[in-house]
Amino acid sequence: MRDATDERYQGRSVYVGDIHNHCGISYGHGSISDAYRNARLQLDFASVTGHAHWHDMPEGDDRIARVREYHETGFRRLADCWDHVQQVTADVHEDGRFVSLLSFEWHSMTYGDHCVYYRGDHGPILRSGSLPELRDELRRLTAGGLPALALPHHIGYQKGWRGVNWDTYTPEFAPVVEMMSMHGCGESDRAPRPYLHTMGPRDEGSTAYHGLERGHLFGFIGSTDHHSAHPGSHGYGRLAVWADSLTRQGIWDAITARRTYALTGDRITLATGVNDALMGEVAPAARERRVWARAAGGDEIDYLEIVRNGEVVHRVRPRPVEEADFLGTVAFSVGWGQLGVPVEWDVRLTVHGGQLLGVEPRLRGEDIVAPAESEPDRFSFSDWGREGTHAVRLRTLTRGNPTVRTDATQGIALRIRGDRSTRVVAEANGVTAEHTLAELLAGPRTGYTGGFVSGAYQFHRAVPDSLSTVEAELVEERPGDRRDWYHVRVRQVNDEWAWSSPTWVAAG
Repeated sequence: MRDATDERYQGRSVYVGDIHNHCGISYGHGSISDAYRNARLQLDFASVTGHAHWHDMPEGDDRIARVREYHETGFRRLADCWDHVQQVTADVHEDGRFVSLLSFEWHSMTYGDHCVYYRGDHGPILRSGSLPELRDELRRLTAGGLPALALPHHIGYQKGWRGVNWDTYTPEFAPVVEMMSMHGCGESDRAPRPYLHTMGPRDEGSTAYHGLERGHLFGFIGSTDHHSAHPGSHGYGRLAVWADSLTRQGIWDAITARRTYALTGDRITLATGVNDALMGEVAPAARERRVWARAAGGDEIDYLEIVRNGEVVHRVRPRPVEEADFLGTVAFSVGWGQLGVPVEWDVRLTVHGGQLLGVEPRLRGEDIVAPAESEPDRFSFSDWGREGTHAVRLRTLTRGNPTVRTDATQGIALRIRGDRSTRVVAEANGVTAEHTLAELLAGPRTGYTGGFVSGAYQFHRAVPDSLSTVEAELVEERPGDRRDWYHVRVRQVNDEWAWSSPTWVAAG
């Protein structure tokens, strides 16, 4: 990950995870072991979530009856394998390398869906009949030494239809809310990524901005809510935290302190604050506010915006710098081809005349939710690793893009130091292609592995750090009679996003 550390974040690092995603332990696809193997390919922490209970499931016609049976079958499946889920969650955890958390999903028409998390790998499934009852159970468990959270997700659906209910919200067990996922972005009614799921459209009264305007204090996170054993499936939502350590305690403390921001996919590093308060904190009352931000992206940054109380008050863009040497990112993707035709990829990328400083995989799972007539043999089909100091190898699978607006490619990004003559060589399924950084700075280069409509590859445009790093500072005076909130959002040219948790300034 690129560095955007500010001295005020000294001693903390950014870690990226996905704490809400699904597999075959309830309704979904693939094993929990596959899910955690996929998670470890590109995440620092994860929780694989089982669907557990729905106390106010609607009743009605045959269509609703099928929905009830579908969910109840998943709930029974999770109950039957809960011991196994807890054991796998315990086995994959390794402080300093990969953090796992135990979770389950509690559905509600009335209160909105919540994911329940334990700061550990063992705990009970709770089948509470209301949100107040669920909170009572969590207080009892916390008092007994098992800290817990219950975080609202896909908040943007209409209240009463599994969207967030701001009337009953409290930060007691929900210091953050899941604002971004495969369902879409719930930042505001004008946010990117609209709600297109069968559950319905996005409602303004359920957005994050609406909750903040009502005076609630909460941070932002993203997760995929993916259903085929692929935590962190690229493009659907991830959670980034500023944590003291890659441990359960470190990740938990960052979430509860709201040192969090939501991502779509790329590992954008984002540091923000107001005066001496950091992301997620409440600054003392002050008429003068210095709002600052720094972002380091995985592609060219289109813009960084500072938002106050839902209004954009400052926007900056990177300032390109002409340099003889290159320090930046080259991404490489494979896929395309005929829909439904599987292509097994074996790719080797080598840097000649330069240094390979780092690798960021950008991998995706299968976009399926409902049961299928036949299941693939495996849902863990990607692997990657460094080969020496100058090469990386990726093995993965693609099946074409399901629609012309759905990206089902697999990718990997290289961080490179070199000059315009540095060459990047790709060997992909027996086809070799190479391009200099000078060529890739001018634009993408593509090719096919077997002729027209066969599997294809793309070298993305090379992006120097001068185009993927941006800093912003806004100094303004405001009346001190009300609490204000500020947050920052970043958009990359490749349409990957980051949204910081708010920082508040208290009323005088």
